Amino acid sequence: MTLTKKVVATVALILGATAAAASPALANNAMPVSPGGSQTTVVTPQDSHAP
Repeated sequence: MTLTKKVVATVALILGATAAAASPALANNAMPVSPGGSQTTVVTPQDSHAP
């Protein structure tokens, strides 16, 4: 192998290892979004009549 091929192979190996190490961390940040959200707050007016 020539020096250029060795450098390209080494860089590809390093990038592959970095991507494999980073992918679980990226997956942990994914948060599912529910359409009706169970965390939504319902606000009802307590005094709805006009004075």
